[in-house]
Amino acid sequence: MTPARITAVGTSVSPNSYTQQELLDRFGIREKRIRSVFLNSAIERRHLRLPPVEPDGTPRVETQGELLRKHVDGGLAMAREAITGCLKEAGASIDDVRYLCCVSSTGFITPGFSALLIKDLELATDCARLDVVGMGCNAGLNALSAVSGWARAHPGQLAIMVCVEVCSAAYVFDGTMRTSVVNSLFGDGAAAITVRAADRDDTDCPALLGFASRIFTDAIDAMRYSWDDDAMKFSFFLDPEIPYVVGAHAGPSVDRLLAGTRLRRTDIAHWVVHSGGKKVIDSVRVNLGLSRHDVRHTTGVLRDYGNLSSGSFLFSLQRLQREDVVRPGDHGVLMTMGPGSTIETALLRW
Repeated sequence: MTPARITAVGTSVSPNSYTQQELLDRFGIREKRIRSVFLNSAIERRHLRLPPVEPDGTPRVETQGELLRKHVDGGLAMAREAITGCLKEAGASIDDVRYLCCVSSTGFITPGFSALLIKDLELATDCARLDVVGMGCNAGLNALSAVSGWARAHPGQLAIMVCVEVCSAAYVFDGTMRTSVVNSLFGDGAAAITVRAADRDDTDCPALLGFASRIFTDAIDAMRYSWDDDAMKFSFFLDPEIPYVVGAHAGPSVDRLLAGTRLRRTDIAHWVVHSGGKKVIDSVRVNLGLSRHDVRHTTGVLRDYGNLSSGSFLFSLQRLQREDVVRPGDHGVLMTMGPGSTIETALLRW
């Protein structure tokens, strides 16, 4: 069967960006331990939609309803820009899109982003669609597996996947270390890719050769997005041990992906890893025996944008493609991690 290929990548972020110091000043954070978390995160800037400021200069506490509207409005704006840019790079038009998959974990809406974007972008009303909601930072590869399957079942037809994460709509500010770790990490972003299975035209684009999934349920509560009764809104939780849990499972996850391919880890020329945080990246790098150069785009995206949740790995893939170092025949591994706890992987060949 003709493999599905990634033909283009497009990205978008919220309009305003802030340094970590600017965010500490904006929210009046003086506690030394919390300031240290922000300033030692390996993040320089993040794009965010911050709450409006009250007359006394303090940020207003947003309700869950206001956060949900931010998720929808901000998400649509970023998704529109990411999709439009992606289609332009692919040399395609809105009319070419036959399958739309939308990924998000920063809000829950019905109808989902796929229906809203079909109306907003005036896609064909018989366009097939899928919404992947609530799976977290790993979800981009879960969705890409489904998109790849659809593309292979419909040769020549264009599918597009967009990851839409308005992390500004998923914050709780209560001054605790638990929420401060989360608040120091995430940024807003959307990333879109076009996928097609064709015998011609796209042969210089990376082929998706296979996917592997690994969930370790003994850490099922280590990352979760659940209701906070005190704050009266949804709140994200990260266990301090999660970097080490993910790192310990990184090797077996990649080995499972490569099983039966006659490839070894040393045969992989390019690594595109989710920008989950400094400790997560370091733990994965050490456990896989990777160099800092191998994860340069992962750390670069974290530095410039923070953790963009499900779309982070596509920002890194875009940087790799633009770097113009990939050669025909090179193999690459995509890796995302998230709640479950889960590691998702995909094998590429250029």
